[in-house]
Order: sequence, then structure tokens, then C-alpha cells
Amino acid sequence: MSARTSTAPLRTTAAADWRALGTSVRLVVTDPALLDSCNLLLARHLAEVDAACSRFRTDSELTALDASLGRPVTVSPLLAEALAVALRAAEATDGTVDPTVGSAMNAIGYDRDFTLVQEDDRPIRLTVKRAPGWRTIDLDRTTGTVTVPVGVRLDLGATAKAWAADKAAAMLAQVAGCGVLVSLGGDTAVAGEPPAGGWNIRVQDVTGSVDEVPTHGTYATIGLRSGGLATSGTAARRWRRGGYELHHIVDPRTGLPVRSPWRTVSVAAATSADANAASTACLVKGAGAERWLTRLGLPARLVAQDGTVVTTPGWPTHQATTHGTAA
Repeated sequence: MSARTSTAPLRTTAAADWRALGTSVRLVVTDPALLDSCNLLLARHLAEVDAACSRFRTDSELTALDASLGRPVTVSPLLAEALAVALRAAEATDGTVDPTVGSAMNAIGYDRDFTLVQEDDRPIRLTVKRAPGWRTIDLDRTTGTVTVPVGVRLDLGATAKAWAADKAAAMLAQVAGCGVLVSLGGDTAVAGEPPAGGWNIRVQDVTGSVDEVPTHGTYATIGLRSGGLATSGTAARRWRRGGYELHHIVDPRTGLPVRSPWRTVSVAAATSADANAASTACLVKGAGAERWLTRLGLPARLVAQDGTVVTTPGWPTHQATTHGTAA
């Protein structure tokens, strides 16, 4: 993600910040007395998601599918749900967000935690190769089985964190009986009774601390009372390998990092998973993505490579601008 979402908690809220799933974690609750117990539940939930969905763990359920040889495999309800979300996102975005890009991600060197990717100097050879396509995956929710064709590797990076945030926020709000915000790398979900005035979330086109006011570029502050918000972009999670400048948003039509007119796209939707699927799809769709979002009725903020900001109906029209060179 190349932009951060952050909250400005009121005095009646309490927050915890840490790392999991290779990204930043922020939990905010409206009852400070419940923060520690909610944080423990969140940590347990994210550990379960990691064990089911990680592409970088040799012992994860997702990795085990690589050896399935095209046979149906029984998976946990958690992985089945994560796969269902990924396939639904692929259908909703006309295949521009596709979970069968795992081999393409490996080919560009993103085959381990990002901190290790940056340190890797192995040579690579980039070739255009279309992803096998999400329709090749057969998920049977009745039997709890999934069939992955031989040679197809899955990557849930475009949907799993946002889905995990949605699931965690709903679970914690129900258990704790208070308002909850969960943000995983900027994929933000809220549930329960929000603070007075709603959750104030800053969307910014720079990276850094979630509480840090950007020193350059632009940012916007929006109020969120329910649902989710996500930002996708190409300015962060970048690395160089063999003379190539690479990033983690892959175009399923080519198997290569997307070349988009947009630097970042932020979307608000009914869920964080829906928001993240839409924001990622816009980077792949490129020109005209704002019209696609408008047809779907999704409020969004798109930042072009030159820093120009375009918004769709429903997004707050005011924005704060800081001075300096755009990120």
C-alpha cells in the first residue's frame, strides 16, 4: 500500500499498534478498559489467518495447495472463506483482481516477506504471461474442498488482509460490545457503535507513521461510521532487481507490475474487502477507473502520477494540502 489510513482517536478511545501478516496493525476501541483483551483476540485471529493464507510460510494451508496435483483438497472453513472472498472480488472486478497471480508474484521476486525481498539480489527475467485465471479454481463450500489446477499458485494478497480486518472488527465488536476499528496495512474496517462524530480517518498519499501528518503531498480526512476503507498504490513496496524497478501490484493480463496512471486509489465500501478489491482493480483498469467506481456508487479518491486528485460522488470534497514535492 502506498498510502496510509489513520485515526485521530478521541479521549474516550484507546489504541494499540504492532505488526503482523508482514504489515502494520492498528486496533482502536471505544472502551479503553477492553483494549488489552481485544488485542489478545485480534492477535489470535491474525495468527490463524496467517497459518491459513500465507504465501510465504511452508506450513500454511495455502502453500500446501501447491502440491495438490489438481486433486480436490479439504481446507479449513477459514481458508475456504478467504478463497470465496478472493473469487468474489475477481468476479466483481472483471478479473483485474485475480488470486491466480501467485506464480507471477514469485517470478518478479515477491516470494517472501517484503523486508527480505528488498535485500534479495537474485537475478530475474521478466516475461509477459497471463495469469491462469480465477475461473480455473473450483471451490465447493458445501464439501469444504478446493481444486487448484497443476502449476497454478494462489496469492490472496489483494483481499486477505482487508477480509481479516472485516472479520476481526465484527468479531471484536460483538464480543466486547463496543466500537472497534481494525486497520491492517491501511485496510480499515469498523464495527459496533462508533465514537461521537464517527471514526475520523486520514487518507494520505505518503508512507510513514499512521499518526504522522504528511510533510508533502496531499491528504484528506473522512468520517466513517460503518463499513470499510482501503487504499492501494504503487509508490510503496517497491524494489529493484536486475535493473528493473518493481512493485507488488500485478496485472493478471501480463503477469507484470502494472503501469497505471494512478499513484494511489482510496475507496470506501460496505466492507474493507470490497474497498480493497475496488482500489486495486482501479490501478489495473487505469484510465476511466473513476467512471467505473461512479457506476458502482463507490466514494473514492484517486491520485494521479503527477499528484492530481480526482474524487467520485460521495467522497468529501474538502482536502488538506501540504507543501513540497508530491510523493
